[in-house]
Amino acid sequence: MIAYFTLFASALIAATILPLQSEAVLVALMLDGTRPVAVLLMVATVGNVLGAVVNWGLGRFLVRFKDRRWFPASQDRLQQAERWYRRYGLWSLLASWVPIIGDPITVIAGVLRAPFWPFLALVTLAKAGRYLVLAAVTLAWVG
Repeated sequence: MIAYFTLFASALIAATILPLQSEAVLVALMLDGTRPVAVLLMVATVGNVLGAVVNWGLGRFLVRFKDRRWFPASQDRLQQAERWYRRYGLWSLLASWVPIIGDPITVIAGVLRAPFWPFLALVTLAKAGRYLVLAAVTLAWVG
């Protein structure tokens, strides 16, 4: 059970703006071979999606403080991100799995008040897809 919790926690934290990688934990647990891959994929996906939901919520909440000095993005950067997001819209959430840019996309979706259910569906598709590809590559490599 500790292994599942570790995978869930690493996937959740990795999806926030904190730097952490859940892929290594997932691959290590897959290579261990004592747990069903489908369950590992589900746990990693749920954790990673929940982390993206945290980002979305932070974006919705923190935008009210955008004029404060301590706000993490300048007005120019916020406007640039808004223009980019408005250009590509909700479909940009399919890139939420991409390192470095994926997490900020989910925050900006919250700032711009993207509707929750489409946000959740697209992020789940993106994050589950990434883990599925990783599992397929890992299993092909060791198989």
